[in-house]
Amino acid sequence: MPVLRRNFLVWRKTALTTVLGDVMDPMVALLALGYGLGSLLPGIDGVPYVTFLAAGSICMGALYAATFEATYSAFSRLHIQRTWDAMLNTPLSLDDVVFAEILWAAAKSMKSGLAILLVVVALDISRAATLLWIPPALVLLGVTFAALALVMSALAKGFDFFMYYFTLGVTPMVFLSGVFFPVSQLPEALVQAARLLPLAPAIELVRPLVLGRMPDQPWLPVLQLALTAAVAIWLATALMRRRLLR
Repeated sequence: MPVLRRNFLVWRKTALTTVLGDVMDPMVALLALGYGLGSLLPGIDGVPYVTFLAAGSICMGALYAATFEATYSAFSRLHIQRTWDAMLNTPLSLDDVVFAEILWAAAKSMKSGLAILLVVVALDISRAATLLWIPPALVLLGVTFAALALVMSALAKGFDFFMYYFTLGVTPMVFLSGVFFPVSQLPEALVQAARLLPLAPAIELVRPLVLGRMPDQPWLPVLQLALTAAVAIWLATALMRRRLLR
């Protein structure tokens, strides 16, 4: 697809720095907290803390990579560089551009998740055969997180707007969805609220795979993520249409 090819050619010029930026935060959290703090903890449900944290780090890496790409990078192409205007003056439709941006951010998300997964395997944190199911799961995670972030780009007037999304959306998701500790440790009201956050079903899907077993009811988190992605894609497209074609 022309939009994906264009974004890839641009990304290729700075690939090394962008890869490091995408994976360093979740990887540092995995290594520092998993081995540092984990050495002081007895484990969670009989699982070493670093193994418990590995699934959260994979999902967190996917979340951050998709979100940064579909907010700051996408908004730069939309508002600063006017790349979207140029593409819309070709036979490409707005739907083509929106879907391509989501797929590109999802690809960046998958790259980040896979990089952390490789670290998990290399350090022998987990080498279960069920890890092979994580790459397909990352596709769904990436599309969901990217579509949600592109909604923010459609609403943004400037780069400062994204601080609200990260502060009020992404950060609470990371701390409430089970990345660092079981959601069951939260008060019951927060447990119910956390289950509505898109990162929660992502971790519910990935964590059993890291622990070497299949999720008990995989269709539930898959359905929640798919519905969230569908609504977010529709909303991002509608908001972009109102912004660009009014």
